[in-house]
Amino acid sequence: MTKLSEEFIWKSLKEGDLKAFSVLFENYYPKLHSYGLKISKSEAITEDSLQDFFLYIYEHRENLSDLQTIAPYLFTSYKRFLLRILKKNQKTTQTDFSEEDVIDIKFTPEEVITNEETTQFRNKNISTLLNKLPKRQKEAIYLKYYSGLKAGEISEIMNINYQSVVNTLHKALNNLKEEISILKLFK
Repeated sequence: MTKLSEEFIWKSLKEGDLKAFSVLFENYYPKLHSYGLKISKSEAITEDSLQDFFLYIYEHRENLSDLQTIAPYLFTSYKRFLLRILKKNQKTTQTDFSEEDVIDIKFTPEEVITNEETTQFRNKNISTLLNKLPKRQKEAIYLKYYSGLKAGEISEIMNINYQSVVNTLHKALNNLKEEISILKLFK
């Protein structure tokens, strides 16, 4: 979606347009579902919470701020929404979603698989290497390369500044390169 169409969709949603809500749901449900699975590790919790999240968005549409880009808002809001649900399920009273709530994303070999069968072994090893990264680096890699978000959007979602996102991605890629060269996977 272009920024103009995102602004239009968001404005239409705020005005109660069900078609705009449908477009928003169809465009973001798969990405948010995948992100939610990484956080909750439960298909049922992810699906229930995501449906509740979209319902909440629609019911509270009149109170939503105006947006130029939708993705950072949805990813950030859904992450907070899901973390609240997970905390309720754990019967804890902590509601501070600060540094302690950095999510630990796990990559599966299927996520890094290409169409060539000869690379399956390498992909399995890449998923292992990705899972060795620190939590922040894994989240940044996931949002950048698996959700297709830009560094500015990632900075909003992860609540860190733009340069920290760039540095985090750079460190993650350097860590991966170092591990790959050690294992000599690609020779």
